[in-house]
Amino acid sequence: MAKQKEDKSGIEILESAEALQQEFNKAESFFDSNKKVLGIIGGAILIIALGIFGYNYWMKQQNAETQTAMFDSVYYFEADSLDLALQGTGGNAGLLEVAEKYGSTAAGNLAKYYVGVAYMKQGKFDDAITYLKDFSSSDLIVQGKTYALIGDAYMEKENAEEAISFYQKAADYNPNKEMTPNYLMKLATAFETSGNTSGAMEAYSELIEKYPTSISVLAATKYKSKLEAEAGN
Repeated sequence: MAKQKEDKSGIEILESAEALQQEFNKAESFFDSNKKVLGIIGGAILIIALGIFGYNYWMKQQNAETQTAMFDSVYYFEADSLDLALQGTGGNAGLLEVAEKYGSTAAGNLAKYYVGVAYMKQGKFDDAITYLKDFSSSDLIVQGKTYALIGDAYMEKENAEEAISFYQKAADYNPNKEMTPNYLMKLATAFETSGNTSGAMEAYSELIEKYPTSISVLAATKYKSKLEAEAGN
């Protein structure tokens, strides 16, 4: 009986010159039959790669241009000349233009934060909320502070429920002893304003238990005791 021919695969192909030649011929035949398709695929990959490289280069250029445009505006912002900071002067772009035109860059994103804070200072809380919500940061402190600022804006608008949502985000975002106690105090105040006494006491308790060395502990203890006394009545 003739011995059944065994399929050659894996390491056997590497060890057999005949099998290796057969595999090479198969590959060559496949390429000849599909060269058009493969050419299109290869071209597409090249276009994508060049597109990614070009986009990254363009973003770097845009970011450098944005930082230059922001220089004077940030100076005016720090000097509390908010209208000049927002609108710009002469040929210098203001923060509003930078945020709108270069919002996809890191510097343009930062401009949104400056605009939001400027509007907060001007009492334009709806505008402040819009820009602060559109801002995002990988900086653990700044992002938490942004949530708290949005909460402040909602409190100014007498919308305690929305304020609670953002104060909670601030308190939950990268908890730390420097900033979180302040966020918890704001959260407790918003709960009290909304009539949610139990929520307020929970926020005060979290501050007292998790951040015992905070300067806010005495105030939190006082206000919590007051709420407990009122609840007892």
